[in-house]
Parts: sequence; C-alpha cells; structure tokens
Amino acid sequence: MTAALVLQTAWLGDVVLTTPLLSALAARGPVDVVTTPEAVPLLETHPAVRAVLPYDKRGADRGPRGVVRVARRLRERRYDLAVLAQGSFRSGLLARAAGIPRRVGFADEPAAFWCTERRARPAGHQAERLLALADTAPATDRVVSPSLGLTDADHAAAEARLAAAGVTGRFVALAPGSARATKRWPYYGELAHALGAHVSIVVVGAQGDADLLGSAGPPARPPAGPPSHSSADLTGLPVRVSAAVIARAAAAVTNDSLALHLTQAVGTPVVALFGPTHPRYGFGPRGPRDVALGVELACRPCSPHGAARCPLEHHACLRTLDVAAVRAAVRHLTLAEEATCV
Repeated sequence: MTAALVLQTAWLGDVVLTTPLLSALAARGPVDVVTTPEAVPLLETHPAVRAVLPYDKRGADRGPRGVVRVARRLRERRYDLAVLAQGSFRSGLLARAAGIPRRVGFADEPAAFWCTERRARPAGHQAERLLALADTAPATDRVVSPSLGLTDADHAAAEARLAAAGVTGRFVALAPGSARATKRWPYYGELAHALGAHVSIVVVGAQGDADLLGSAGPPARPPAGPPSHSSADLTGLPVRVSAAVIARAAAAVTNDSLALHLTQAVGTPVVALFGPTHPRYGFGPRGPRDVALGVELACRPCSPHGAARCPLEHHACLRTLDVAAVRAAVRHLTLAEEATCV
C-alpha cells in the first residue's frame, strides 16, 4: 500500500473540492492531509482520511522556521507520496523538506519546481481536474461531487438549532457571505423579504454574515405586509453543522463561496450567484437542478477567484443581477418538489 500525504492549504471551498481526490487515493492506501487549522473540522471525520495535520502557515508555523518544524514532523510519518492539491511554492518545499520521495503536482503551478512528477492540468471542473493528480480519469456517466463526513452529532445539532429557531417545515437557506467582498450579491435582504411571504428563511455562514442582509442596494420592493413565515439566523455554527443545516433545505442561494461547495457535498439544489468570477473557471454548481446566475458584461469575468475591490469601481456584475431573477430561480427549484411552495 502507498501512504499518501495530500497538501491542501487553500480556501475552505478548495478543501471541499479536494475530497474526490482523497477518496481516489484512499482506495490505494492510507491518506493524510496537511491543511489549515480552519479546515481541520472539514476533514477530520471524512471516511477517506486517516489523519488531518494542521499547518498554521500564517500563524504559529509561518516563515522558514515553521516549514522546518512541520517538515520534521512529517518526515517521522514516512510517506511514500505527496500530492500537491494546492500548488504553492511553499507547499512543494514542505513536501521536499519532509523527504517524501514521490511528489506529484500540476506542471503550471509553482510547486512544480519541487515535484518529481508533473501532470498537465486537464479541462473541466476543479473536482475532476484534481483527480489527474491520482492518475484517475472521472467516469463519463456521472458527475464528480465532493463529500463530507457529517456525523450523527452534526445532524442532531442541526436539527436542534432549527427547532430552537422555530423552523419546523420547509425552508430556503441563504448564504450571503464570501471571503471576497466583490463576490457578495448585495440584495439578500430584499430576497429574504420576498421569499418570506411563502417559505421559511434560514441564514447560514460565518458569524455576522446575517448583517449582510442589510447591505446597500436599490430601493426594496417587498410584498405588502410582513413575511408570514419564520426566519432564523444560524450563522456562526461549526462548519459541519452548517452543512447539515443546508442538507435539510429545500434549496439554497449562495455566492461563489464555501457555501456553494457545501451544497454540492450534501446534494441541496442551489442558485449560485456569480459576479467577477464565472462557472467556466471550474468552480460552479453541477447538480441536475442547480442554477448559476450572472450578468454578461464586457468586463466579466475579471478574476478566477474574486478581488478585494472591483477594478472599475462599479461592481455592476452583481449590482445589476436583480432580485426578480434570483427569486424566479428559487421558485423553479422549490416548485419542482412542491407546487405550493414559494
């Protein structure tokens, strides 16, 4: 058997998209993962993973001394293979310093300098592209989907939080946050009010993301009267519990963010909103009922992953994506299950 170490220290969404690669490698032998402390909970219960090893590259393990310290710990574990799912120069250096004899990465990434085997990056979705690092071709008759090792405790915690919030029936999950501000659609508050006349709303994401429902936007045009269904702020939950909440939703609305990839892992239909980025970069939704929405502009896409600010300072890619279009997409998803919803 081959003992493999996967290095993935990028964003949490990228960690989720690495899980098909982990499953492919686990079929051949034990798999450990080096990742950020924030990502450890995403993988520590995954059935394909033997051990998750935190690498605090921006904190306690930052700098050359941190690389040496972590590499020393990895060397003691005697891996046969390092797979550079996150292809930074630092990750490649860490694998080399750990004395791992086989080091596989993509030829177009900085880590290739340290690799003994370099793969061409194939076309397609990121979850499929990463399989090339395991010399695995995706099946042509099915979509490669990420997975999570949600536990009974995660599901019980989700049920308890929903019940405590008074959400007992069908609901739509809204995830207004994103690590990059330019990827945040600004009209979630108006959408929540419009949907709240027909279905319960649950807001998920990082602590404080519910505040984004009050983001600046055009004058709201809500239906007359207050929402007639319940709404709940379930932001700030542990990430696996948040995923278990999303798993119970009739549909979700997300930006191009971690929440989008969580929907893919738990199989919840999603309306994914893209602004400066675009699904063609390989990070879009792939479920049979999923919808990706965006406004076609000459300046879009301007970035594969989003920037700190709009280069043209108008943010039209998301500001011109109106609530009616998003609400109609949610209506389509939920009516497919129950004609009286939304």
